[in-house]
Amino acid sequence: MGSPAKQTTKRDGDDAIQKVIVTNRRATFDYAVEEKIEGGLVLVGSEVKSLRDGKVELVDAFAAVENGELWLRQMYIAPFERAVAFPHEPRRARKVLVRKHEIEKIDRAVMREGYTVVPLRLYFRRGHVKVELGLAKGKKTHDKRADIKAKTADREAKAAMGRARKERG
Repeated sequence: MGSPAKQTTKRDGDDAIQKVIVTNRRATFDYAVEEKIEGGLVLVGSEVKSLRDGKVELVDAFAAVENGELWLRQMYIAPFERAVAFPHEPRRARKVLVRKHEIEKIDRAVMREGYTVVPLRLYFRRGHVKVELGLAKGKKTHDKRADIKAKTADREAKAAMGRARKERG
């Protein structure tokens, strides 16, 4: 259940404007993300057109290392309506471009320590589609409940502070 293309922009450290395509909010609920990795995606033209329209879902997506390469699997990119001659496969595996030492580190973490690699968000940077991957461990049910409880308490505290501010002013 990724949030659809909000098309928010933000500047990162090197003054490149990032245009967020989709964020995988479900990933931070189901997993405890310990490390983030950025990589480029190898896409075909009709996929980029669909991404610009925000027609993408990251819910079931995950990354896996195969033959020394990192692949993003189960990411759904809706077919582009006007790409009649050469349409793309909506759930095909897409290659993620990251450095070799990062792939080796990811492979070690997944094989030995039981980590999962989940996509956290997709965005455009300088005209290229980038994916932010999270090296994560699955949360247990009681961890999820604790997160919900903490968010609820935080929301109620902010509301109480807002009411107190209105009463003073």
